[in-house]
Amino acid sequence: MNLTLLAAAAAEAAPKSSFGFVQAMKEGGPVAWSILAIMVIMSVGSFYIMFTKLFEQNKVMKQYGTVQSAFWRAASLKEGATKLDKDSAWRQLADDAVKAQEDHGKMTDSLESHDYMHGSLQRSEDSINAVLAGGLPFLATVGATAPFVGLLGTVIGIYRALINIGIAGSASIDKVAGPVGEALIMTAIGLLVAVPAVFAFNWLQSRNRKIAAMLSTFSTDLLAYMNSNGAVKPTPVAAAAAKPAAKPAAPAAKA
Repeated sequence: MNLTLLAAAAAEAAPKSSFGFVQAMKEGGPVAWSILAIMVIMSVGSFYIMFTKLFEQNKVMKQYGTVQSAFWRAASLKEGATKLDKDSAWRQLADDAVKAQEDHGKMTDSLESHDYMHGSLQRSEDSINAVLAGGLPFLATVGATAPFVGLLGTVIGIYRALINIGIAGSASIDKVAGPVGEALIMTAIGLLVAVPAVFAFNWLQSRNRKIAAMLSTFSTDLLAYMNSNGAVKPTPVAAAAAKPAAKPAAPAAKA
């Protein structure tokens, strides 16, 4: 009985260690909070860019259907350009093609005029691709640096934990494992920030390459149309057929 009481008294007298994320941040001090803030900014920025670029890409891909179905049905480039959405990538290419066609007559050399029209459309493609690629370098930077930023927080956390352990003069496993384990949280956060950014960067890049191929195809078709005075152009894609009307109900049988 006395041994039980003594053990209980010793357990109550022993200092209780509190562990957790908040405690780890407190141990890390202002440096740990600063690193956490940086990673939160990285994460928020990554998801913002991911969703905005995805919306932008979906819009461009959807508008390509109008190019295939309506644009090439027009009698001229000017008329076809009016069928495209304003401030769209396809409208920009069409408008640049119209301008190049208007400047075509000012060229005295047929080779120079062809090169001028080709160069105008290429510059238009490059400007569109540059806009679509905007923000992706940030995703690449986050994916490459976030794990190291988290590792820096871990190193600082372990350093401060070891300093505190040295000051306390106790190197028991409960004094070492807790603070060191808490410090590893920062590395885990860095990985959680980096993985979605890398995934988004690669995915959006592949979609941009698909859009670039569409733009190149449209640009080539425009150039062929202008050089042939409208004789060479793609076959318009038929619009989706309307659903057939419901059949009338059969007349009721007479009694």
